[in-house]
Amino acid sequence: MTSPSQPRILVSLATYNERENLAALLREIRVYSPNCDILVTDDNSPDGTGNLADELAAADPTIHVQHRAGKLGLGTAILSAAKYAIDGNYDWFVNMDADFSHHPRYLPALYAGMAEHDVMIGSRYIPGGGSLNWPLSRRLMSSSVNLLTRLLMGLPARDTSGGYRCYAVPKLRGTNLNGLLSHGYSFQQEMLYRCRRAGCRIGETPIVFEDRRAGKSKADLSEAVRSIWVILRVGFRALFRLDGV
Repeated sequence: MTSPSQPRILVSLATYNERENLAALLREIRVYSPNCDILVTDDNSPDGTGNLADELAAADPTIHVQHRAGKLGLGTAILSAAKYAIDGNYDWFVNMDADFSHHPRYLPALYAGMAEHDVMIGSRYIPGGGSLNWPLSRRLMSSSVNLLTRLLMGLPARDTSGGYRCYAVPKLRGTNLNGLLSHGYSFQQEMLYRCRRAGCRIGETPIVFEDRRAGKSKADLSEAVRSIWVILRVGFRALFRLDGV
């Protein structure tokens, strides 16, 4: 891919009860990516995150807001934002968490990697990367899921579950985004697999993942079980060339 000299960039934030983090995060994004547009996709947050997003957008025309009827899943929120980027003819689409676990200071490194790649991942599992304040059980679960995904899907990345990514929108247009099995956290692996099948060149840059600054995590055991089931289903279909993607 040939990167434009001044690419049109859309930074996407999927939100549910992130009112305490949103305004500060948008300010930090502006420090490291001053010319980007920002899209907030809010799932009808009870804490008023969507209302705050509307207020911020009213004062800044480069901030856009999508409101959804309820908590429909992280994967569907990212997919909706990706389609927004495609329809808006952006050059690069960035997805990041809305709770400061993905710090905006890594945006320039993601952008730099797009000169030679179609997907850049903010990676915890390459030299220089890591996680802060994670218990051993969470580290073991994350590393095991990543290993399983790489083995089953043949993905050339160490961090296949990380959601801090930059995508080349022209390549997304050629990626089959229909009928994804995952609506939750396994969406990241399935999305990366489909990009790989579409011929995307995948790169990684190190980040340090930090626990959220405010609010509560949305992860729970039932979602973890569903995500592992989807990874196994997609992975075995990929392993035996049954996916049809």
